[in-house]
Amino acid sequence: MTIHLHAGDLPDGLDLGARVAVDTETQGLSLVRDKVCLVQLSSGDGDAHIVQLDRDGYHCPNLKALLADASVEKIFHFARFDVAVLLRDLGVETAPVFCTKIASKLIRTYTDRHGLKDVVREIAGVELSKQQQSSDWAADDLSPAQLEYAASDVLYLHQVADGLSAMLARENRTALARACFGFLPARARLDLAGWADTDIFAHS
Repeated sequence: MTIHLHAGDLPDGLDLGARVAVDTETQGLSLVRDKVCLVQLSSGDGDAHIVQLDRDGYHCPNLKALLADASVEKIFHFARFDVAVLLRDLGVETAPVFCTKIASKLIRTYTDRHGLKDVVREIAGVELSKQQQSSDWAADDLSPAQLEYAASDVLYLHQVADGLSAMLARENRTALARACFGFLPARARLDLAGWADTDIFAHS
């Protein structure tokens, strides 16, 4: 594994292919308070690219162009949160998306364990370390342990997405999953507008 750390933006001319695994690290989990600090990406080749964002303006045109590129599928785990913070801070709507958490909940109905660690363990056969999950991602200098943790969140998403896709196809749930993925930008806008905890589809 090679970790490429980029200051502010992806380098010019970097081609990560037609499917890119993406994750974010934020100062916390509040969509009101906590800014995005890092964006991690992988083309599925075993390497990770980590963009340490300049939170004063978020000037990152190459990263924004990739996230908005309709020809590139972005693979997330729990895309709802990442898509929302990227829309809020970078002003970009990320699409199209494949969310491994949604896929897991649609197809791994034999379990209630849909966290990244659990899904990667079952589908990819890899045990992820979560020791750096609570960490100061806004620090100017990130430790090797922080970088390895951030990278691990994207390194296996292609493999996981492929495994879950095969399961969805087997059970004829691919179209349903794709419809859910397509709704994620709207779900993110609802979250940011104040409907995060309200089921607008409920009768009551």
